[in-house]
Amino acid sequence: MSLSSHLQELKKKHQHLSESVEVMQRNPATDDLAIARLKKQKLMLKEEITRLSTH
Repeated sequence: MSLSSHLQELKKKHQHLSESVEVMQRNPATDDLAIARLKKQKLMLKEEITRLSTH
């Protein structure tokens, strides 16, 4: 897998997590801990994207 395709895949996952967080935040019955976990995953992906983009 090339670096650019790997970055694209990471960006897709990041976008999917963003959408999931938005949907969960709109639902009052959603567990705050679940949202926090998704946000943490999203942040880790963003850091990885940034790290790979600078190389």
